[in-house]
Amino acid sequence: MRRMTFVFFAITALLALMSWSALYHSRLARRLPGLAHLQGCDGRPVPACSVVIAARDEEARIARTIEHLLKQEGVELKIIVVDDRSTDGTSAILKRFAQQEPRVQVKRVDVLPEGWLGKCHACHVGASMVTTEWILFSDADCWIKPDAVRRALLVAEREKVEHVTLTPGVMPGSAASQGWHLAFLITMASWVANVNRDRPKAYLGIGAFNLVQTAIYRKFGGHEALRLTVVDDLKLGLLVRRAGGRTRGFIGGDDVTCDWGLTVRGVVKVMEKNYFATVDFRVIPAVGVSIIGPVTWLAALAGPFTGTLWGIAAGLALLSLSLPAMVFARRLRWSMRGALLTPFAFPLLYYAMLNSVLVTLKQGGIRWRDTFYSLQAIRAGRVR
Repeated sequence: MRRMTFVFFAITALLALMSWSALYHSRLARRLPGLAHLQGCDGRPVPACSVVIAARDEEARIARTIEHLLKQEGVELKIIVVDDRSTDGTSAILKRFAQQEPRVQVKRVDVLPEGWLGKCHACHVGASMVTTEWILFSDADCWIKPDAVRRALLVAEREKVEHVTLTPGVMPGSAASQGWHLAFLITMASWVANVNRDRPKAYLGIGAFNLVQTAIYRKFGGHEALRLTVVDDLKLGLLVRRAGGRTRGFIGGDDVTCDWGLTVRGVVKVMEKNYFATVDFRVIPAVGVSIIGPVTWLAALAGPFTGTLWGIAAGLALLSLSLPAMVFARRLRWSMRGALLTPFAFPLLYYAMLNSVLVTLKQGGIRWRDTFYSLQAIRAGRVR
């Protein structure tokens, strides 16, 4: 009995700490400010910016992505799309845009050089064409709100930072899909808040919206320094910090919406390549999260059925994860239904990590954009 009491006490403390931490960090994990909240900055001119997109077999989405970028307001924007060995109709779509719209430049990559990940090489090729003061790296399946680039540039000017990044938003979808997205934001809250506090070791970068000053990007070596880094977006933020730059992070919401993650299969598939990489392909931490997380969650779920005080407390601590979820749901202008389901969405994140580990180890590496990279190669080439 004493052992069970101690276990439930520990679970209660752990989950309560998670909720408190997310609530604490949520104060600095906010949405990108609107023009009305930029203290008079909205009337100022902003520097020119080039958007670099690495696209491979994106015929279903690339046209919509470019159309959203062409609607950006109040900023001189160039759009550089690198066609990374596409075999579908992507090339024809990009050729049409380049012929009709002078702001769109297209570069075709037919052969991937040795020692590069496909996306990293495509970003490197695109960035080499940039002549503007700022570069925005975004994904081919992400749609950016018309005033988001301008607002991000104004924030960079106001905060005097060299890097602005936004978490990927998703379509509101069902309450269940909202629940997993809110769970994801809870896990990201400390990352976002710590870069906004300028903590010395804090860094963040997200592929959906990675806006970086060209000078500091060149200073740290650009994507050539990230050539074999799977989570190149995240480690871009690390290299910005090492080069003496600062980052501001925000919750993306509808400012940058991504066409993925609306189904369980979609979430797990998207995270298959990345999740193991976020812990630098270290097996023990990854497996620890994949096992301790679900065990803790199941024990907390079962706790109230034991009829013991600490068992009930563990169940309530699990439900308390709805509180920070409610904060983020309100900022996203979502209903509270998804927030109430958030405590039950965490197993999906644990499973995604476990799946990422198992698939990577079974394959002996990762398959990305139809190219296989051995685990030995990407471990040797990663940025630490």
